Amino acid sequence: MTRPRFHLAFPVTDIAATRRFFVDVLGCRPGREAERWIDFDFFGHQVSAHLVDAGERIATNGVDGKAVPVRHFGLILEWNDWEALAERLRAANVEFLIEPYVRFAGLPGEQGTFFVRDPSGNALEFKTFREEAEIFRRN
Repeated sequence: MTRPRFHLAFPVTDIAATRRFFVDVLGCRPGREAERWIDFDFFGHQVSAHLVDAGERIATNGVDGKAVPVRHFGLILEWNDWEALAERLRAANVEFLIEPYVRFAGLPGEQGTFFVRDPSGNALEFKTFREEAEIFRRN
């Protein structure tokens, strides 16, 4: 089954640093670009980084006792891919905003999650579920 792809535009404060992070660290392929923006193939989805002035404050919400950035984007990966990406980020010395951990272990909805920031401070969440059918489950 083909899944819809998402597109997300987000602010960055340094195009070159953003390019290095998304291409060299995350392994994304760059797409079209101009002086003040660049598109990336974000695991089959399109994200567009747009240059802005620094200074935006990002709010958080408490989840599992952790300060989760309200404004974030990310992907749901297969469990092995999620673990491999966490190791890739560790090897690249990327600081985790929220370290990889498993929520609801052994229960319906069991999932792994972690957060990192790109060079402009944008929060990215990477999640995984033991059972794909649990992704949209309502408790």
